[in-house]
Amino acid sequence: MFKSDYIIDIGPGAGKNGGNVVFSDLSSKIVKSNTLTAKYLNGKKYIKRNIKHNLTFKEFIKISGCSGNNLKNINVQIPVGLISGICGVSGSGKSTLINETLYPIFNNKIYNGNKIPLSYKNIKGTEHIDKVIQINQSPIGKTVRSNPATYTGIFNDIRQLFSNLPESVIRGYNPGRFSFNVKGGRCEECMGGGMKKIEMNFLPDVYVECDECNGKRFNNETLMVKLKGKNISEILNMTIKEAALIFENYPKIIRKLNTLIDVGLGYISLGQSSTTLSGGEAQRIKLATELSKKDTGKTLFIFDEPTTGLHFEDIKQLLSIIYRLSEKGNTILIIEHNIDMLKIVDYIIELGPKGGENGGNVIFQGSFDDFIKNKKSITNLFVKKELNLEDAK
Repeated sequence: MFKSDYIIDIGPGAGKNGGNVVFSDLSSKIVKSNTLTAKYLNGKKYIKRNIKHNLTFKEFIKISGCSGNNLKNINVQIPVGLISGICGVSGSGKSTLINETLYPIFNNKIYNGNKIPLSYKNIKGTEHIDKVIQINQSPIGKTVRSNPATYTGIFNDIRQLFSNLPESVIRGYNPGRFSFNVKGGRCEECMGGGMKKIEMNFLPDVYVECDECNGKRFNNETLMVKLKGKNISEILNMTIKEAALIFENYPKIIRKLNTLIDVGLGYISLGQSSTTLSGGEAQRIKLATELSKKDTGKTLFIFDEPTTGLHFEDIKQLLSIIYRLSEKGNTILIIEHNIDMLKIVDYIIELGPKGGENGGNVIFQGSFDDFIKNKKSITNLFVKKELNLEDAK
């Protein structure tokens, strides 16, 4: 940011709590302002490393002979139940190793996937993992009918609850009556989307509010059924925090809502179209969905550059989620360049030394403490600088 000439800071928060210009001036002046961004830039706020004492590496996933793309027949071991960072310059082989080799191996073993992993000789330690999940910033859905409520499964519970209300029983409504995807209860003009698509030929399509239901998604008969004075459309227009007050006495629903609040998404609407969510928001919805499920503590979570496009405060929130997943015994793998993310890991694998044909070697693998001391690493110079700044604070 300091390399820019001018900074426009929008906030102060997100969603309904944002939308204001909180700073607009030369970049050199932002450190003297009182915005959240400024506090991170001037050091008043920072992301602190959570030091784990008496850390032991007991079990490992060991993969040998990896030679896909530019990998040089490398052997890698990943500690089970801990947080590992995969770093190295662009093109050093990080994605080849994790996304193109390791992930397909587990995906094929656990879910009978059909993607062929890139070349490797052997893998040991797969018995420590019973589930593998890739977390990225891709959208949670591609249509206007996809939203946080549908993705997390909350909407299924809400539809069931609405179908059990006295008014629904009298009218003979089942859960399908309150679905976007089934004829009967939805607005047929927009097919439950609340919006109508106008095709613009050589330009991107434009969406406008449906003039039949006025964006409410359902027909008038369906909207007659109310829970605590709110119909299904009004429920979907509520923020997660507002909905939590309505469903506080419904354990199955409130548990999922509270998880979304815990990951910092209390400001988004239950029925907000997935196409309007940022990559960071989509990522946290995926994480909240996993956090709300029963956990065996044997899941392998793979994050591919999860901090891309995130504010400092968003990164701090993301780290708190990763810690929660790790505390349950899960194995976390993070491909990352961001120093704030790398400084919190327990174990580091650095590939390099450069990109392309000059990469694909293991420069270092081991504990974070040993990584800091290593003389061959390129990345640790930047991490040490950040840690020294942190100690000074």
